[in-house]
Amino acid sequence: MTEMQDVTETAAKERDVTDLVLEDILTGGLPAGTWLKQIDLEKRYDCTRPEVRRALDRLSQKRLVEHVPNRGYHVYQPDGRRAQEVSDIRVILETAVADLMVERATPESIARLRQLASHFDQMTMVGTVLEHYEANLAFHRELLLLSGNHELVDLVSEIRQRTSSAPVSQWRTRARVERSAREHHMMVDALETRDVAGLKRLIEAHIRQTGDVAPARKRCAPSMTPSAFWGQNRRIPLISQSCGATAQNLSLGRN
Repeated sequence: MTEMQDVTETAAKERDVTDLVLEDILTGGLPAGTWLKQIDLEKRYDCTRPEVRRALDRLSQKRLVEHVPNRGYHVYQPDGRRAQEVSDIRVILETAVADLMVERATPESIARLRQLASHFDQMTMVGTVLEHYEANLAFHRELLLLSGNHELVDLVSEIRQRTSSAPVSQWRTRARVERSAREHHMMVDALETRDVAGLKRLIEAHIRQTGDVAPARKRCAPSMTPSAFWGQNRRIPLISQSCGATAQNLSLGRN
């Protein structure tokens, strides 16, 4: 094996450990506030102490893990004040480019956003917790990309990590999951109708999770809360067949 191959494989393994810890944080397997003993993580992920330390350092840089000198690492647990301030910042940044998003929206980009909104619906019903979380990020990234400001997109992505990232915390009830799904589609509707003011209201309500938007649109949704259907297997079960939808007829293929 060449030196370059050895370095590449080592880096890949380290990334894998980081991804494993990250997935457990995102899915609630390691809840906010959990102390992360390195010896326990070595056993949990079948890796070495240096790999665990590097993974924790990387996640600490992203504010998903916090390092307390002389005590160790724990999963980051933001207070209410910081969460409120992060929401305020997001509202300022994202509503400020609503006019640009409306101006730059094309039939193709609107169709793409509708597909991503539907993919979020699908992952709510049949995806893993991580797939559901990533579907939400994909929708919002695509929406912000319409502003044409890539630095803004990256900045908002970084800011999002300053609050609890686990979907179990983000969507506490079935009603909140349903509302988030509706709001995604309503944002696309606002883009299509060139309603800048409406889009700004939707973005703010969505970020603050106030629900102060237009009446609900009828949509199939999970029949239980996230904490109930995100269990040990980390799968979100199929919804009731009374909704008339299955994984097969909702399949979108590769996005």
